[in-house]
Amino acid sequence: MELKVLVDNNTIIDRYYLGEPGVSYLITDGDTKVLFDVGYSDIFIQNAKKMGETLLDVDHVVISHGHNDHTGGLFPLAKLFAEARAEGEASQNAELSQVREPTLIAHPDAFAYKAFEGEEIGSVLDGKKVSKYFATQLSTEPVWLTDRLVFLGEIERSNDFENLDPIGQCECGDEMHDDFVKDDSALAYKSAQGLVIITGCSHAGICNIIEHAKKVCGDDRIVDVIGGFHLLAPSEVQAQGTLDYFKHQAITQIHPCHCTSLEYKIKLANNSDVKDVGVGLNLHFA
Repeated sequence: MELKVLVDNNTIIDRYYLGEPGVSYLITDGDTKVLFDVGYSDIFIQNAKKMGETLLDVDHVVISHGHNDHTGGLFPLAKLFAEARAEGEASQNAELSQVREPTLIAHPDAFAYKAFEGEEIGSVLDGKKVSKYFATQLSTEPVWLTDRLVFLGEIERSNDFENLDPIGQCECGDEMHDDFVKDDSALAYKSAQGLVIITGCSHAGICNIIEHAKKVCGDDRIVDVIGGFHLLAPSEVQAQGTLDYFKHQAITQIHPCHCTSLEYKIKLANNSDVKDVGVGLNLHFA
């Protein structure tokens, strides 16, 4: 499995990519290509082009959760596909006119209206609009994308120190309720050495996600965890619980990024092999 970072807060030095506070990864497992999150804007498309990657042959678009720094690129992506098809038809280019229609996979609540202190923070495209642009598979259950790569579905909240406080509010029916981001999910890859866990923001709790991935995949070995750990300004309860958890885990290495502060990268490094992340990073797992 190969993972390329298309969007992150940081960029790899001496490579002229664009960065923004968002997430997007291009994942290839055999003949299957997966776009995991699409950042806040269209820079994932620009960065992919600079890397020599086309997104017109993506099989799946996976959304970790419904916040706009992970879904904002959906409309530019839909536009990219529509323009490629139109160009293919106009030029009679069979390759372009037969652009794949990727399946979008997410939790059913990912496209609910979300707000924080009166400001909209969710996807600009709601569920009805998304279904007009993409074939959709909304699921609370795990969805296997390949024999070894799985969307984890709704994460079991199994500990007592994570996901204790809501992130704004979300719409349910005709009412707004505190949002504990039930739609927050992740991917797990079953490598020969153990699991590689790929997260967006980890609102569900990075430790909850790891434990859920172990359960879904039937493997307790963790090779790597890459993505946001939701450790920007955590409560003391969350911070101490998370650090204690990693202290007792035999994880080969971790790539905390996006919504993980330098302070907590340093603290995690006391017990884990912390690696740097930026746009242009290319990871391989057998």
